[in-house]
Amino acid sequence: WASMMFLFAYGDIFTGYRTDVIDDLRAGELGGFEVNQAFLLATSIYVAIPSLMVFLSRVLRPAVTRWVNIVLAALYAVTIALSVIGEGWAYFIFLSVLEVALAALIAWHAWRWPTR
Repeated sequence: WASMMFLFAYGDIFTGYRTDVIDDLRAGELGGFEVNQAFLLATSIYVAIPSLMVFLSRVLRPAVTRWVNIVLAALYAVTIALSVIGEGWAYFIFLSVLEVALAALIAWHAWRWPTR
């Protein structure tokens, strides 16, 4: 989860250098969404979950941790894959492929964890 967060962060930083994105942000939009409090709160929750999973994976009971990791990794893999649709920038596609691969590895390792 921590590795995925680094990829999220760098992808967002690199995206901030794109003139098309800068223009959209100046207009108050990002990816077709209005940048407002609700959007920023939703985005904050989206990135907070993997951050919390680093901690929760250590403190939750193994059976709970296993399923939470499997479900969240699958959901993140889908949302990341959907974010690439129509994207033409190689760095974004590359980072998204790595993020999906990490999510798949998280789910695979969680599937193999003991239930006790």
